[in-house]
Amino acid sequence: MTDIDAKALAQHWVHSHEEDQGDTEVYRPQSYDFPPSRGRSGLNLRSDGGYAESAPGPSDRPEERGGGSWELHGDALTLQAPDGSKQTRKVVSVAADRLVLRR
Repeated sequence: MTDIDAKALAQHWVHSHEEDQGDTEVYRPQSYDFPPSRGRSGLNLRSDGGYAESAPGPSDRPEERGGGSWELHGDALTLQAPDGSKQTRKVVSVAADRLVLRR
């Protein structure tokens, strides 16, 4: 288990699906210069422990689709929705310009 700096996670990440490999997903900061795409999902991990997810809407622009709270324990990122459901993913690596999660 690798300890990940939670402060490094706290930003708005957008899925860079072109960089996915095997069972990993790659995210880049919202400000990243992405190639053209038919829409991208996103994950906004806020520094207050809240998060919001977004997905492409009818016009391929991102629309918020839910959220809740997030926690980091070691390398396990847990997203908890208001209904109590949880989703946990392993943080493979994080840097200022790249987040890699294992599905």
